[in-house]
Amino acid sequence: MSTVQISAADVNKLRQQTGAGMMDCKKALTETNGDFEAAIDFLRKKGAKVAASRQDRESNEGVVIARSSVDGKRGVIIELNCETDFVAKNAEFIAFGNAVANAAIESDVKSVEELYNLELDTDTGRAKIGDLVIEKTGKIGEKIGVSKFETVTGEKVVAYIHGNFRLGVLVALSATADGADEAGKDVSMQIAAMNPIAIDKDGVDSTTVEREMAIAADVIRAEGKPEAMVEKIAAGKLNKFYKDSTLLNQEFVKDSSKTVAQFLNGVQKDLTVTAFKRVALGA
Repeated sequence: MSTVQISAADVNKLRQQTGAGMMDCKKALTETNGDFEAAIDFLRKKGAKVAASRQDRESNEGVVIARSSVDGKRGVIIELNCETDFVAKNAEFIAFGNAVANAAIESDVKSVEELYNLELDTDTGRAKIGDLVIEKTGKIGEKIGVSKFETVTGEKVVAYIHGNFRLGVLVALSATADGADEAGKDVSMQIAAMNPIAIDKDGVDSTTVEREMAIAADVIRAEGKPEAMVEKIAAGKLNKFYKDSTLLNQEFVKDSSKTVAQFLNGVQKDLTVTAFKRVALGA
């Protein structure tokens, strides 16, 4: 037991440095005889213990944050999870998510593992994101972690966050045309709302095509259509599927008289989408 007198000012100082709770700070200082550096390490170890004890907990709340690079050539989306919407709406938690996303886009990392090895500035110096995740788990008392990490590259990458950090979109356009930022935002909103499965029909995998054809054929037969007509009608239904489910063939949500492809061609001839990513919280 510590023989050092721990003052309220000492507790408050440690609390300001670490963000940990008052009682946790007092216990840390008591256990370490008032040594601030040792107390910080004590709190970090406590965080690791809490993190380990909560590994089996579900963390389906959180924030989705999309960012594009200054030159507009790269984009990232992260999903930072917690257990409750109360924490997800906390300004400090959101700020941490923004800091993680900013570090990801500035460093051009390619995976969560690489992301966790990046360092962020803190009140007590620089620390790896992976270590900060553990510390915040201890401080907040909920399982925290990055569950999704997506990247996109292209001639013009636009990032969009929808619904109070509930969904993020990246879209890469084929050129840096006049009006590309606004067009990219409009297409990102389309992706957020309509959830296309591919850019165009060539991007739909063969398994999905076969499944859609099989479902269509079964429905047509159930309707009593002649067997000779089944394949032709099923092909028509597949084309309808492409129209509904592939981005460039979808009706443009802001002007249903156009497809997305036609909208982009109107911004600049032959302007198109070369890649996109959509991340919805908990999906």
